[in-house]
Amino acid sequence: MLFLVGTSSYVDKNVIGVVLEPIKAEFQVSDTMLGLLSGIAFALFYATAGIPVARWADRGDRKLAITLSLCAWSVMTVLCGLATTFWQLMVARFGVGTGEAGAIPPAQSLLADYYPPLERARAMGVFMMSAAGGYIIGLMLGGFIAQSHGWRAVFIIFGLAGLALAPLAHFILKEPRHTRQFALQADGGEPMVAAVRALFAKPAYRSLLVSIVIFFLVSYGALVFVVSLIIRVHGVNVAQAGGIYGATVTLGVVIGSVGGGALADRLAVRDIAWLARVAGWGLMATIPLYELAFCSPNIITMVPFLLLGAVVISSAIPPAFSAVHVVCGSKRRALAVALILFFANLIGLGLGPVIAGALSDRFGAVYGSAEGLRYALMIVTIVLLPSSLLMLRAARYLKRDAED
Repeated sequence: MLFLVGTSSYVDKNVIGVVLEPIKAEFQVSDTMLGLLSGIAFALFYATAGIPVARWADRGDRKLAITLSLCAWSVMTVLCGLATTFWQLMVARFGVGTGEAGAIPPAQSLLADYYPPLERARAMGVFMMSAAGGYIIGLMLGGFIAQSHGWRAVFIIFGLAGLALAPLAHFILKEPRHTRQFALQADGGEPMVAAVRALFAKPAYRSLLVSIVIFFLVSYGALVFVVSLIIRVHGVNVAQAGGIYGATVTLGVVIGSVGGGALADRLAVRDIAWLARVAGWGLMATIPLYELAFCSPNIITMVPFLLLGAVVISSAIPPAFSAVHVVCGSKRRALAVALILFFANLIGLGLGPVIAGALSDRFGAVYGSAEGLRYALMIVTIVLLPSSLLMLRAARYLKRDAED
């Protein structure tokens, strides 16, 4: 059930990438404005709402938080499809971001209670495969719908599907805190300020946070424009580009999420620091793969590098978040994830597409729209290097900072 909720979240979050070109054509906006629409319009409210929702999730009913959030972001996704101006669409994306703040932190918190530490990376890997579901539905099906019925139909159909999923989430998900074993203490948990101080006092948590923030800058900065790159450089339509990238990234996410989680769990039996090491080396290995994909002269050579890049970068995410749950402590699970997502989305998702779009406009004025976007994505990808190094730094402190 959490996988399906995650899939809905990733669909509604990422489908914007496949319809950027039709939106650009209809509203006559620049790549910078598209970056604002796909980035800060979503991220500002996603990040801001994440902290209070996480505190609710750490103290209360996570099932209820997830269900209400699912309803909220699905309604706002429908409203995206009903927008008649660019600014109406922007406001609707504000609402999608606000609703989706209640998706990932409470879901990861539930998973951490469902599974013991040495099984969490695999469980997290299966959950993270919801990103693959989001890509295949959002990019492939979304591209087909956009090509056949227009970009507005994409938002309306996916939003209604999320609303249909909400009752199932309510009745199927279980809240362990309702059992005696997980009963909360009468004080309702530690105070907010104390919880935040406890997290930031740990070098491992600080390094994990900054590493994931930088990762988001690439994954939601460069990668959100990949469908547009395929359309501009290789001359295919939106349905073909969405299908190519959707199939490629879906296969890569499935292989990488499951494989990375399983590998990290196996190595963590010997040394828990391997959770962060697997993530760190995966992020580093991703850089040359995406650089080769973006500079490929044709679609035939681009696809294999995109696939390998998706596999390797996806293998890093489950162990990275599993490492977060090693050091955060049981009373701060949702808060620990929400704080990371606050900065990751505000900076990474919020600024990543804007930076990539602005670079594309700058280079495009000199080299043309297609080549300008290519150079922009190649530059943004390089910032995965400090992300990798910070993840490896976190590995040095992971065992020392571990907390049940």
